Amino acid sequence: MSEQMTERERPSKLEWLLGDRPGALIVRLVLISLVVGFLMSVFGVNPQSLVNGAIELVHDALRDSTGLLRSFGFYVVTGAVIVVPVWLVLRLTSRRR
Repeated sequence: MSEQMTERERPSKLEWLLGDRPGALIVRLVLISLVVGFLMSVFGVNPQSLVNGAIELVHDALRDSTGLLRSFGFYVVTGAVIVVPVWLVLRLTSRRR
């Protein structure tokens, strides 16, 4: 057995990119889309609600992250009020030695 693949066995660049023959991939995607669409219909989910939910999720994440960054900055400044002067005093006293 030869480990080299012949031209016939080697997938084309398109097949390599898609992971399968284009026709088979399209059929598979259509069938999966049919099943997912049916399940979404059964559970009362529509594409518009999914998009709106995703937009709200990003909006909430950005809003919460700005609050998080604000709190982070507050904690850094509050700690620096104590840490920096103590560090400065320790640094100046250690230079005299």
